[in-house]
Amino acid sequence: MPTTLRPVAVIGAGFSGTMAAIHLSRIMPERSVLLCEKADAFARGLAYATSNTDHLLNVRAANMSAFPDEPRHFERWLERCGLDDLASIRTTPAGMFAARGLYGRYLTELLVSTLADADGAPRLILENDEAVDLTPCDDGFRLTLAGGRTRTVAGAVLACGNLRSPRGPRSRYAISPWDPTPLADLPADRPILIIGTGLTMIDTVAALRHRGFAGAIMAVSRHGLLPQAHAPVVPWPVPDLPAEARRSVPTMLRFLRAEAARASSAGADWRSVIDALRGVSVDLWRGLPPTEQRRFLRHVRSFWDVHRHRMAPPAAEFCERERGAGRLTVLRARIDAIADRSGYAEVMLRGRGAAGPSRVEAQRIIDASGVGRVADTDDLLLRRLMAHGLIQPDALGLGLAATDDFTLIDQHGSAHRPLWTLGPLLRGTLWECTAVPDIRGHAAELARTVATRLARAPAVQSGTLAVACNRQA
Repeated sequence: MPTTLRPVAVIGAGFSGTMAAIHLSRIMPERSVLLCEKADAFARGLAYATSNTDHLLNVRAANMSAFPDEPRHFERWLERCGLDDLASIRTTPAGMFAARGLYGRYLTELLVSTLADADGAPRLILENDEAVDLTPCDDGFRLTLAGGRTRTVAGAVLACGNLRSPRGPRSRYAISPWDPTPLADLPADRPILIIGTGLTMIDTVAALRHRGFAGAIMAVSRHGLLPQAHAPVVPWPVPDLPAEARRSVPTMLRFLRAEAARASSAGADWRSVIDALRGVSVDLWRGLPPTEQRRFLRHVRSFWDVHRHRMAPPAAEFCERERGAGRLTVLRARIDAIADRSGYAEVMLRGRGAAGPSRVEAQRIIDASGVGRVADTDDLLLRRLMAHGLIQPDALGLGLAATDDFTLIDQHGSAHRPLWTLGPLLRGTLWECTAVPDIRGHAAELARTVATRLARAPAVQSGTLAVACNRQA
């Protein structure tokens, strides 16, 4: 009987999954790659599906190449854009920043180019359906799709992206940050309340104005911190942290503050120091004892995020205009209670140090508080894989437990199955794994790992695939 090589599945077609699939199809021309995506469009994800030109990338275009070995790839692509795209490209003293939707088009073209470069062989196959289960099957997996179809695969890469939190506001007036419904008909006498004051909040305010809401907007978070803005930076050497600073979060912070002071004396600033940490941040995170990692998450994470994940200067200017005109108010408080009333939600906020709660009548509530923890996820595929014992949360519950080569660890502590992950699901393992400059390198490394592992797997007779799976099931 003829033999065939089973495909490898990549589940999720945001940046992580798209780049993993592209690299896999290039490095394994003899084996097809099945790219599964439940959303309407591939290579977009939530981040790049927007058409709002005010939704800018928070990383300079110079750092947004999809390929680690071609650092100017995205910049050269932008140079070929036409006049219709000028509104989506902003040049500032801090660098060039492109709209998220334009970057989505860039990724889409990369995917289409890979599809067209197949030389007649179906090396990359797009599956527009949700993957809902993976069950072990004869040295591989049986992949089940929401539509009921199954596929036999030699291995799978989980590239699910950021998980939504299942703990959003319980109110009939709660809406998604990405809800496109026009809001021009809402009266201006009551505010919209946004939970969270990070980058998603900035994009949400821009979207609300784009959708026609003219009233006041309130944003609330525990610390009330806004992302810092990008500014021109000068190169700074990678800080040489002493051993004691690598084992203790307070000692590390003292060292970095001193390093920022040295940078300031030399004509740079803290941004140069933070940027210089990119190459060593994973090692620093992994070197911290678990107790110190938890200390970081409790006490430092919010402050780190606003300095590490900065907003483009035009976004910062927009935010300041909104605040200066009194249309946007940022509060340092927590939500005590939410009660739905006729036409609005009554929200009780308790500010830091306040004797009692304050009352806000919100027309709508938007949860922009950030991503969910995998330990709490309601994602169907991940819940089933945990039930099967094929994966487990990392020690912090942020993402999935994995080895250095991105292989997922099962509930018994073993990493012997052909199951991998990359992107935000590695947050607890790597910490710095959500930005394009991090993921693009991981995608290339992952492809080499997968190709090496599957090259050792024997080809199977095509007529025996379904029989073997049914026997295992």
